[in-house]
Amino acid sequence: MRFGIFRYPDQTDNSFVNKYAEILEYNRIDYIWLDINKPDFWQLVKKIDVFIFRWIQWDDHHQIAKSILPVIEFYLGKKCFPNFKTCWHYDNKISEFYLMKIHNFPFVDSWVFYNKSDALKWIENEMNLPIVFKLKGGASSEGVLLIQSKQDARRITKMMFSKGFTSSKLYFKGSLTNSIHKKLRFHLSRIVKSIAGLPYDFYWQKHKNYILFQKFLPNNDYDTRITVIGKRAFCFRRFNRADDFRSSGSGLLDYDQSKIDKDFIKIAFDVSEKFEFQSMAYDFLYDENGNHFFCEISYTYVDKAIYNCPGYWDSNLQFHSGHYWPQYFHIIDLINNPELKQPI
Repeated sequence: MRFGIFRYPDQTDNSFVNKYAEILEYNRIDYIWLDINKPDFWQLVKKIDVFIFRWIQWDDHHQIAKSILPVIEFYLGKKCFPNFKTCWHYDNKISEFYLMKIHNFPFVDSWVFYNKSDALKWIENEMNLPIVFKLKGGASSEGVLLIQSKQDARRITKMMFSKGFTSSKLYFKGSLTNSIHKKLRFHLSRIVKSIAGLPYDFYWQKHKNYILFQKFLPNNDYDTRITVIGKRAFCFRRFNRADDFRSSGSGLLDYDQSKIDKDFIKIAFDVSEKFEFQSMAYDFLYDENGNHFFCEISYTYVDKAIYNCPGYWDSNLQFHSGHYWPQYFHIIDLINNPELKQPI
């Protein structure tokens, strides 16, 4: 059994994938590093059994992942993490909504338009305020706004159907990137990285010619993050930023398992089983009647947040204490070997 682990150039943080290597070495499992820029990349891929490629929301990552993963999984027949079923919709909130809607899972009501006139007509005649606007991609709530007026809804719609935005530069009232401090820090960072010869803008694709609105669910001081890996669910709550409705990226985490709503865990297991996800994180909220909904999913996440959980819940809702790196269970499931050991 040989693993191939995709590693980015030195200027990218590889700490997540380095953990895979550490676990494989500890269990004396053969692996090699793979670099798409090397001329022998495809010859080496043919010689492995399992391909691991942890890609995140940056446009560069999307570009590479969508070019090579289908070839490796479907045409070379290699076992992959993530596989196609797990990641084809990653960082695309519209795809997530469509997938869940057709199977009647409790995804928060959303409205997507690809035509400005239809969007504006809906705003005038059917929209209920307040409502959440989201870019389909991006992380840590940077592409999320709470729209309080029809005037703002019309304005951002017209912007989305003209110049558009990138995920890191949603300059609009109420956005996390719209402060003078954020703008100044961004531009100074670009200058420093440019001088150093490092990439300075990981979001270079425009979001435009679509608009996504999502129903606002009030009275949620936190969301509940349920991360399912195989038959294991890791759970914690994420509290909102001060005087804000957004919890993603706040860093305000609570690992008290007695506060976790078990119905969230059941729903997350049901969804992961239905779609055969290898790994998936779900962000759960309550509606105004106390019903359970989730508003986003992601195949990848911060590994330390999972490790900090005091344990995991199995599909029978039995709790298993301990601290585990998600990479450890990814590998166990890939080779179906529960006897693997986690480095101390």
